[in-house]
Amino acid sequence: MPAERVTMRKIKDILRLKWACGLSNRQVAASCGVARSTVAETLYRATAAGLSWPLPEELDDTQLETRLYPPAPCPMAAPRAVPDWATLHQELTRKGVTLALLWQEYKAQQPDGYQYSRFCDLYGAWRATLDRCLRQEHRAGEKLFVDYAGQTVPVQDRQTGTLRPAQIFVAVWGASNYTYAEATWTQTLPDWIGSHVRAFAFFGGVPQLVVPDNLRSGVTKACRYEPELNPTYADLARHYGVAVIPARVRKPRDKAKVEAGVLLVERWILARLRHQPFFSLAELNAAIAGCLDRLNRRPFKKLPGCRQSVFETVDQPALQPLPIEPYVYAEWRTARVNIDSHVEVEGHYYSVPSALVHRALDIRLTPTTVECFHKGQRVASHVRSAERGRHTTVTAHLPSAHQRYLAWSPSRLIQWAETIGPATAAVVAALLARRPHPEQGYRSCLGLLRLGREYGPVRLEAACHRAQALEAFAYKSVQSILKTGLDQQPLPDPMPTVPLPITHDHLRGTTYYQHHEGGV
Repeated sequence: MPAERVTMRKIKDILRLKWACGLSNRQVAASCGVARSTVAETLYRATAAGLSWPLPEELDDTQLETRLYPPAPCPMAAPRAVPDWATLHQELTRKGVTLALLWQEYKAQQPDGYQYSRFCDLYGAWRATLDRCLRQEHRAGEKLFVDYAGQTVPVQDRQTGTLRPAQIFVAVWGASNYTYAEATWTQTLPDWIGSHVRAFAFFGGVPQLVVPDNLRSGVTKACRYEPELNPTYADLARHYGVAVIPARVRKPRDKAKVEAGVLLVERWILARLRHQPFFSLAELNAAIAGCLDRLNRRPFKKLPGCRQSVFETVDQPALQPLPIEPYVYAEWRTARVNIDSHVEVEGHYYSVPSALVHRALDIRLTPTTVECFHKGQRVASHVRSAERGRHTTVTAHLPSAHQRYLAWSPSRLIQWAETIGPATAAVVAALLARRPHPEQGYRSCLGLLRLGREYGPVRLEAACHRAQALEAFAYKSVQSILKTGLDQQPLPDPMPTVPLPITHDHLRGTTYYQHHEGGV
C-alpha cells in the first residue's frame, strides 16, 4: 500500500478507464497521473471486492473505501514463476499474437502465475530495458493530439486600430492526420476547454485518448511520471468519456503528430493569410476554416487519398459518440462551510445542509449554476448570483429551529394573534409597527407565542388587554403581567380629569405684551 492513498475520485477514474474504456494499465496510469503499480493494485482490490463497472449508485465514497481497503491485511503471495520475456517478445512480432493470448498460455502452464495486469506490467518493465527506437503505431479513432501553434495572427480593432494577437489551436488525429484548427484570444483555461468542445463537434465524435502538451491550462503540475491534470480539464474528460495522457516533458516525439500538424497549419494556412487583414475573431476563423478544408482535401504525395478520405474510412467509424449535451465550462474550487450553513463563492453565500458545517466541499462553478459536492456526492445546487455580500438560502438546508423562524411573516403573526383575541392582535401589530423593519419584531412576537403555550390563550389575552390599556407594548411588559398575576385582577378605574380654569391671576393673556412694549 502506498504511503499516501489515492483519492476515491481517482480510483473511480481508474476503474472507468480500465473497465469501460478498455485502456491498458500504462494508459490509465498516464491519464490519471498515478503510478502503474497503483493502477494494478486498485484493479486487484476492486476485483477482490467483487466490484464491476458501473459502480452501484448506492455505493458512496466511504463504502467504496471500506470495500477496497478492509482492515484485515492481505497475506503475502507466494513467489510466482517468471516467464521467458525474450521468447514472449519474439512471439509478439507474429501477426495476431497479443499479450492476452500469451498470458493465457502462460496461465495454462503456471496456474499460480501472475495475473494479467501484473503480467503486462512486468513485460513493459523488461521491454523498457531494450535499447530500441520505437515507431509509434496509431489505431483507428484512438489518439487525438492537441497543442497551440507558436505563431499568432494579429487582429485589428476597427475603432482604435490596435492589434491584438490571436492564438491558434490545433488538433490532429494519429491515424489519419485529419486536422482541425481555430483561433482564440488566449491560451487560458476557458479558451482551452472551449476549443476541445468545438473540435469534438467538428469531428462528430470523440477519441479514446487525448494527448496534450504540458501547458498550464491542461496540466496543473507537470511531471514525467505522475502529471496532475487541471480539475476542469479532468471534468471535461469524464464528460466525454476520454482519457487524457499528457506528453512527457521535453519529449517532442510523444506528440510528433501535432508538431507536424502545427507545421502544416503554419505553412498552408497562416502563411497564406499573412497579408490579409482581420478585424474580428469570427473573420479570422472563417478564413481558417476555408483553408483548413483545402488542407484536409489535399491529396497525399505517396499514399492514396487525402486526410478527409482517410478520416472518413478509418477514424470516423471508430469514434465514440458525442454525449447528448456538450460540456458546459465549469471551474472547480474548494470552500469550507461556515457556521451559518453557507459557503462563500466570489463574495456570495450559498446554503448547504447544516450537517456539513466546518467541512471542506468541492465547488463546481458554471456560468449559471453553483454545485457543491461532498465526497463525490452533490449536496446542493444553486443559481449563480453576482451580488456580493448577499445570501442564497434553501430553507431545508438550515437547522429545524432556523426553519421555523424563517417560516413566520407579519401577516401570519397577526393572523395567529387574531385567533387569541383582539387585544393580542393589537399588541402584535404594535410590536411590528414600532420597529424600522418588521423582522426586528419577530422575536418579540414569537415570545408572545411561547407565553400563550405556557399560560394559555385566555390569560394571554387578558394580559395583552391590560398592556394595551397601559400602552405598554413590549414583550417584557406582558411577561411581567403574567408572572405577577395582574392579568387576573380588574383594571383600575381611570383617574377623573379636572378641567383647568379658563381665567387665573397668574395668566397674563395674549394682550399683555401689546400694552407693555416699552417697559421691562
